[in-house]
Amino acid sequence: MTACNPVTTAMHGKICVITGANTGIGKAAAAALAALGARIVMVCRDRARGERALEEIAAAALKGGHGGSAELSIADLSSQSDIRSIAAAILTAHPRIDVLVNNAGVALKHRELTVDGIERTFAVNYLAYFMLANLLLPGLRAAGSARIVNVSSGAHRRGRLDFDNLQGERSYSNIRMYSDSKLEDLMFTYALARRLAGTGVTVNALHPGVVATEIWREVPILDFLSRWLMLSPEKGARTTVYLAASPDVEGVTGQYFDKCKPVGTSALSNDVALQERLWTTSVALTGVGAEI
Repeated sequence: MTACNPVTTAMHGKICVITGANTGIGKAAAAALAALGARIVMVCRDRARGERALEEIAAAALKGGHGGSAELSIADLSSQSDIRSIAAAILTAHPRIDVLVNNAGVALKHRELTVDGIERTFAVNYLAYFMLANLLLPGLRAAGSARIVNVSSGAHRRGRLDFDNLQGERSYSNIRMYSDSKLEDLMFTYALARRLAGTGVTVNALHPGVVATEIWREVPILDFLSRWLMLSPEKGARTTVYLAASPDVEGVTGQYFDKCKPVGTSALSNDVALQERLWTTSVALTGVGAEI
């Protein structure tokens, strides 16, 4: 059970970009922030599912009574071209961005390659975070005080950073690839926080708890257990909402939170040399991030 207290801070007029906002933690966080008055920019892959979620989030905004709203943006976050296009469209519509929540993720049974020839879990769970944060930085800087929230996981403790098998080229395990991606999200959080120190843009990561979401649909045992043993998406979203909206973390950066409290992470995640090697590799794979 999460120890987070409900966030009541008004978010009226705040622009919050949330990936994977059509289901699970992303949708729950979007609804909670919309209820506080935020303007939610939902980034979703499937238009029909996104439109259904948009109706729910708009209803939550109306019920909240703080003037919140939501809009839908469609992008396949496994495609670097889609990521570039959606980032440009968001910046055109919203030159100022107050919050970016990198939340979308997958857990795949078998190794798959994206249109860019990149392993899909690595592409969606990590490279999309890296690209969106870098591409949306002009809007985040323009806000004066902005927040990047990266949904990582306690699974990072089982992750390894093997640059000879970064995309499962030599051996593939879905649980291992997922754990590795959550480690990469955390290392990216620390590396980006260093680069943005003193800019007014904070970067933090979180463990949402073990949450019952559709991400486990290709991992049968976890899909089964999720129905009985895991947290609801609403409870799992509480730390995300806390980091996006609470005044308690104003100015706090480069931290990892569990149940709305900063906690330590694995020794590997804190290896600065490996963080920087991962950053350099990510720049080479995406063509962004070299300038900061």
